[in-house]
Amino acid sequence: MLQHFPLIVRNSVRNKRRSILTVLSIAASICLLGVLMAMYNAFYFGEASPEQALRLVVRNRISLTNVIPISYLQEIRQIPGVREVNVIQWFGGIYKDADFKNFFARFAVYPEKLFITNPEYQVPEDQKQAFIRERTACMVGRPLAERHGWKLGDKVTIMGDIFPVNLEFTVRALYDSRRDNENFFFHYDFLRESLSPGRRDRVSSFSILADSADSVPRIAAAVDEMYRNSPDQTKTETERAFELSFLSFLGNVKLFLLSVSGAVTFTLLLVAGNTMAMSVRERVREVGILKTLGYTPGEILGIILGEAVIIALLGTMLGLALAGGVCAFLRQGPITFVDLKALSMPPVVIGVALGLSIVMGLASSLIPALGAARRPIIECLRFTD
Repeated sequence: MLQHFPLIVRNSVRNKRRSILTVLSIAASICLLGVLMAMYNAFYFGEASPEQALRLVVRNRISLTNVIPISYLQEIRQIPGVREVNVIQWFGGIYKDADFKNFFARFAVYPEKLFITNPEYQVPEDQKQAFIRERTACMVGRPLAERHGWKLGDKVTIMGDIFPVNLEFTVRALYDSRRDNENFFFHYDFLRESLSPGRRDRVSSFSILADSADSVPRIAAAVDEMYRNSPDQTKTETERAFELSFLSFLGNVKLFLLSVSGAVTFTLLLVAGNTMAMSVRERVREVGILKTLGYTPGEILGIILGEAVIIALLGTMLGLALAGGVCAFLRQGPITFVDLKALSMPPVVIGVALGLSIVMGLASSLIPALGAARRPIIECLRFTD
């Protein structure tokens, strides 16, 4: 078929308007499909970072909105294999107004423990010490500070909603991290002192740092077993699993991604199949002439299939380039339910998309190509459209 390659290329673009529209329609579909596959890969096949692989999250077994006693912290700390335990108390609250652009994660923690459980947070030593020493200090991710124009020493007021208190903080530290870099951390003791006695001794979750990856499943089982008969039973899971649980707020995300991907693939087949059927119908007499010149049915079949594959590959490559741009755009957005900072087009997604385009090109053109290859010469030459 290599000797016929120039002919295949010329036939692929003989009707420039239709070819361009077909390539663009395939590119748009592949762009959507590529982004969906990249998300699916990031959510369900992405590997935890070395630091994340050592952390677990303990919460109430019923739901995240139910709280657990703060006294669990010291008890969990005594379990073999546990290096450190920190409070991770979601504060919620409102910054300025309820506009979504002002939404960001706000956590009350023990600052001195935070730098042990999360060593990937890089902070200058003077800022770290200032954050630890000052009761009303806060530490924020650098991207978050840049988005809101915060600088060291600025005052930030958060109006409580879950907790009926308004708290004013002073920005004392800016941290850098490859991921999870848009959080707002402040002193748990500052929050605790502001609460009524009935709410002071209960928290939403704990973060555990294990001494090794081998200890992680054993620690998780030991924590849940310790409180199996308690009024406040626990659910202990890896930090990665805990993050993915937030996707459940959006529904069955896995089924949604797979369903949309399947619908897009089916639509691609229809678009490509319709294009090739029209192309072959316009060239029935031409096929008859090629046969009179000595082209075999197999060569006719290969030429038509090759045209479909070239058009599909062109659309796929353009679509993958667009999908890469969309992923880059999503990486710049704020962190909401999940962290998309690592969203990208991995080689496996690119390979699947290119393989799918070849299969799509072959499948969409196979029936019209077989019909053209099998049609007798006389019938081809007599054909009028």
